[in-house]
Amino acid sequence: MTITTLTSRELSQDVSRAKRAAKDGPVVITDRGKPAHVLLSYEEYQRLTGNGRNIVAALSMPGLSTIDVEFPRSRELARPADFD
Repeated sequence: MTITTLTSRELSQDVSRAKRAAKDGPVVITDRGKPAHVLLSYEEYQRLTGNGRNIVAALSMPGLSTIDVEFPRSRELARPADFD
């Protein structure tokens, strides 16, 4: 993966260069010398965001029912709320 850095001016002068570079890795766009934005290919964006999966889809994955999960019980006793 190649990380390319372009200034805001370079981006505005040659957008096609930034798009080509994004195929090989993230393109960091600086503003006054500081990183301000990152340009990614759409495929990389989907990979990073989980292809739009939500919690329901993640919990309904095949084979999930075969995984045993144990949650430790709290040793603290419940106390009534103090509203004074």
